[in-house]
Amino acid sequence: MSKIEDDVCKKIQGRAEVGLKKYGVSMEDEVLSTLAWLKHLQEELMDGAVYIEKLIQALQEKGT
Repeated sequence: MSKIEDDVCKKIQGRAEVGLKKYGVSMEDEVLSTLAWLKHLQEELMDGAVYIEKLIQALQEKGT
C-alpha cells in the first residue's frame, strides 16, 4: 500500500475505536435492520454533501 492508503486505514481504525467507546459495540456486534443501515448511510452522505458545499463556496469566495 501507499502511504496515503495506509493513512486512510489508520483513520478507519481510529474511527472504529471512537465508535466502540461511544456506542459500546463494534460494527460486528451492531445488529441493525437494512433500513436502519441505509438511514445511517444517508445521514453520513448528506453531511458529506454539506461539507463539500462549504468548501466549494469558500474556494469560490477566494476566486480559486
